[in-house]
Amino acid sequence: MNELNSALLLFSVGVISGVINVMAGGGSALTLPVLIFLGLDSALANGTNRIAIVVQNLAAVSSFKKEKYSRFGTSIKLSLLTLPGSIIGAVAAVKMSNELFQKVLAFIMIGIIISMMLPKSKTVYSGEANKRISFWTHLSMFFIGFYGGFIQVGVGFLLMAALHYLMKLNLVYVNMHKVFIVFIFTVPALIVFIATGNINWNLGLSLAAGNGLGAWWAAKISVKKGEGVIKIVLFVAVFIMALKLLNII
Repeated sequence: MNELNSALLLFSVGVISGVINVMAGGGSALTLPVLIFLGLDSALANGTNRIAIVVQNLAAVSSFKKEKYSRFGTSIKLSLLTLPGSIIGAVAAVKMSNELFQKVLAFIMIGIIISMMLPKSKTVYSGEANKRISFWTHLSMFFIGFYGGFIQVGVGFLLMAALHYLMKLNLVYVNMHKVFIVFIFTVPALIVFIATGNINWNLGLSLAAGNGLGAWWAAKISVKKGEGVIKIVLFVAVFIMALKLLNII
């Protein structure tokens, strides 16, 4: 495949991935295979994909802010809680097999679907900048950071579950914080991949352009359509991700 066709393919896949990642998660399960299909080895594909993740979440943060959905104080606090786990997870990634971890994650995904179908409290986030962060939220952010550093794919699902249930946020505010948190803990990983030469800039920037556009519009859709459309995308994305992790599809 020539460079132009590769760029167009990655841009198109990036748009879809950007929408999925902002509204649910698991978009990297689409982009990584495409990068490998285009001839990159796994490390190079992983590093190249991080360019798109950074640009995607920066675009989403900007879009949410333009729609007047931003609570940077809380987002920064939550982001900092993920960093120690992210560093440990990145170190562990080179020493551990992730096969069992992926199977466990698959059951977590199914659990998220079931739990979201159950009746729940009507309490939602009212938008206060000083929203209390509980001990359990601290702990969950550490382990989510670990997972993000260790595997990355599907980390958005875990963030959505933690923010929705532990902090009682509605899904629009969940996504607002999620994109900021993922942006913060992806930057150090991207720096490592750049330093080790595991980046294909041409393919990465093509993918990033698509991810950024998809993320920008997904943030706007989240705000305008609310929780209803987010739940639909989330259910479908989580279900497909679970089946893929269990090697059913």
